[in-house]
Amino acid sequence: MTTATKFEKQATEVYSDRDPKSGAQLLLEAIEREGVDIIFGYPGGAIMPVYDVLPKTSLTHILCRHEQGCGMAAIGYARATGKTGTALATSGPGATNLVTAIADAYLDSVPVVFITGQVPSDLMGTDAFQEVDIVGITMPIVKHSYIVRDPADIPGMVREAYFIAAEGRPGPVLIDLPKDVANAVTTERHRWRPYPKQKPEMGTSDNIAKAEALIRQADKPLFYIGGGIAQGDGVAELRELVERTEIPVVSTLKGLGSLPSDHPHYLGMLGMHGLKAANYAVQECDLLIVAGARFDDRATGKLDTFAPHAKVIHMDIDVAENSKLRATDVFLDGSLKKNLAALDPFRNEPYEKAQVQPWRDLCFSRRTQHEWDYDGAQENAAPGVYAPKLLHDLSRRAPESAIITCDVGQHQMWVAQHCYFDDPKDHITSGGLGTMGFGLPAGLGAKLGAPDRTVITVSGDGSIMMNIQELQTLHRYGIPLKIVLLDNSALGMVRQWQEVFFDRNFSEVNLDDNPEFTKVGEAFRIESFLVRTADEVDAGIDRLLATKGPVLMHVKIDPNENVWPLVPPGRSNADMMER
Repeated sequence: MTTATKFEKQATEVYSDRDPKSGAQLLLEAIEREGVDIIFGYPGGAIMPVYDVLPKTSLTHILCRHEQGCGMAAIGYARATGKTGTALATSGPGATNLVTAIADAYLDSVPVVFITGQVPSDLMGTDAFQEVDIVGITMPIVKHSYIVRDPADIPGMVREAYFIAAEGRPGPVLIDLPKDVANAVTTERHRWRPYPKQKPEMGTSDNIAKAEALIRQADKPLFYIGGGIAQGDGVAELRELVERTEIPVVSTLKGLGSLPSDHPHYLGMLGMHGLKAANYAVQECDLLIVAGARFDDRATGKLDTFAPHAKVIHMDIDVAENSKLRATDVFLDGSLKKNLAALDPFRNEPYEKAQVQPWRDLCFSRRTQHEWDYDGAQENAAPGVYAPKLLHDLSRRAPESAIITCDVGQHQMWVAQHCYFDDPKDHITSGGLGTMGFGLPAGLGAKLGAPDRTVITVSGDGSIMMNIQELQTLHRYGIPLKIVLLDNSALGMVRQWQEVFFDRNFSEVNLDDNPEFTKVGEAFRIESFLVRTADEVDAGIDRLLATKGPVLMHVKIDPNENVWPLVPPGRSNADMMER
């Protein structure tokens, strides 16, 4: 049965009910039918009819303390569970406060349905109180959007919205619901068209054969993997293909965990703050096998110097990525899972290991050569807590299934470089948009989506202040999120760039007037404690992991500590700066 046929059959079932119901009732019932269990939201005037019906449903509503927090929590939930997240807000500022979360979901291909209230239909376009054209504002950053004109359209519209958000390359969908439509009562249920677009199952057999031939011919092949591996449910197939071919692997920020961090064929993250072994391998390979990655500028450095000697096999569900930034020799569209499973370059001829063994030996010797010496690095760092070692030790001592959510800045790169990940769902951060304030609400969303897993949020003193109000959400619902706050009294990544590239002209990066974060945490009734010295780290990690409820570990670190290596903007990935 095709997806379209399934959709049509389900739609027929939806429209069998002819009881008089309001648009708000129809909306929430349709959301329930999609299997949604949790909605993150914040009420207001235009969305009030929906909140009037909400207590009569089976849905669990989480009241975040800012609409951006609602959106980020829905993203964290979606990324931890693989389901489609749901966020709800009112019109005007409620809707505009969701915009950053919508953009984050769009750039990181996360399935979330965002529902906004709107002023009554007859007031739209009149500059009414709390009216904005949220559909127009978000047009470039959604997969699809709707303005509801008739309550009879709602059941089919909701079904299609969740289908579009999750199908193909996932992303956000917006439903804008005018207040009069939410209040209107109808006995009608309009039949909704099945969504017609269907992605191909996998690349053509000819292209599979061409890709296999390129792999057989290569002397220096390399896998370059991204977030599409997890989103395409291709983790197991990738690992099996890597085991069969023994080809080295590098990863983007969002691809972390697709291979375990200690996998023998894994070289680490590539790019601006990538590891040396990974960046050198990309620059010297003669075949780049790209799976679920999009040649992002933070990964490639100066694009025309990226993998300059390599032919390219590119696998992606989005055909728009084909040769968008880098010319592709073979493009395999459709399901990453099926394309990875189909690739078997040595099925009909013997695998000549000697052909690529010198390349493997070089790659893996570099990985060993540039392995991080945490004790030695700490000795050369300033006195106090050395953040990379703390994060390394924390990730090794946390339960195997732990999830780390992360904000944006130096701590984000330290997490990527030094934490251990066994699965891509173990690492949740804002990649494409680089959103400060992401980590705390994403962490609470992830914990609600995966209640049996330990969830740790790593934040910085700049980032946490952007959505610190969500500490109250943790307290209200007793969400046992574990927060590690790395405090260097600065906007660390901006300060580092000003030090390295702007002649130490430090402009508006000093945060030495930060609040006492432990007292802030306690004011929100969150258990909080301070770690100042290296000697206190082990006990601090023990306390963090042992605490049953929400907990904040405030860690003071050296404001002058930088993230290394660093590829300067506009330079080749081979040109890495060091301490």
